[in-house]
Amino acid sequence: MNLNGFHVALATPFNADSSVDFPAFRRLVRHVAGGGADGLVVLGSTGEAATILDDERDALVAITLEEAGSAKVIVGTGSNATRQTAEWTRRAQAQGAQGALVVTPYYNKPTTGGLVAHYEAVAQAAPGLPLIVYNVPGRTGLNVTPQALARIWENPQVVAVKESSGNLAQIAEIARTLPQGKTLLSGDDGLGLASIAVGASGLISVIGNILPRETGQLVRLALAGRREEALALHYAILPVMDALFLESNPIPLKAALEQLDICGSTLRLPLTSASQATRARLAELLPFHVEVA
Repeated sequence: MNLNGFHVALATPFNADSSVDFPAFRRLVRHVAGGGADGLVVLGSTGEAATILDDERDALVAITLEEAGSAKVIVGTGSNATRQTAEWTRRAQAQGAQGALVVTPYYNKPTTGGLVAHYEAVAQAAPGLPLIVYNVPGRTGLNVTPQALARIWENPQVVAVKESSGNLAQIAEIARTLPQGKTLLSGDDGLGLASIAVGASGLISVIGNILPRETGQLVRLALAGRREEALALHYAILPVMDALFLESNPIPLKAALEQLDICGSTLRLPLTSASQATRARLAELLPFHVEVA
């Protein structure tokens, strides 16, 4: 499975009563897929997956598959419980997903042996389905070190890692020791260019929800080694990237999506709406346009 390139972690729109706004989600998927994304990630952190009810998951996956076009569909199936993760991964495969994004089990703080066993159990539940390790210690409380990842790579179904540690030295070490056939993806928009410079092969993006064409072009320029052009585009987009993380993701993103009339800004508790200061900053920056070659 070729996972190189530009992927977008999709937001999940909600109605004012906090129910899932499925028509708005369909619009968002069309917007992102039409903007040239190579992959769509549904039910990730940006999609508020931790608050999505079990009976809502399948419909979100189905809509993504229907509207993806040529983009790969990757489903976030991670949980702090291995049995739950295995079941969600099995279901994603049955629906037709091309891969699963499996976040490090949070709260439990497993040992390296526990992580290895976790991914083995998930692979057994969905034979042949490519798995992406999602390392985001700021949310899970556990960093997947390069040494731990080296053991997880022994699982043939684990084909990639989404690295969201924010630690460029760690990202470079993962790239240096990356086994043949495995893929390193940046999980941070602000470090996407730098991560590709030290060996990553792509980005799973938040800003791609609102600027898919521009962000996709940034990734393509970086992968092609067109440094000056990539830097210029990175600097142009950087203020928007920074604004999207003025508060916990996806709080600012939801406000941005509302300003662009893509969907509403409702979030599910315990997340609450963006502050006036965040909204004001986004209003200064959006709508955003830059010429894309």
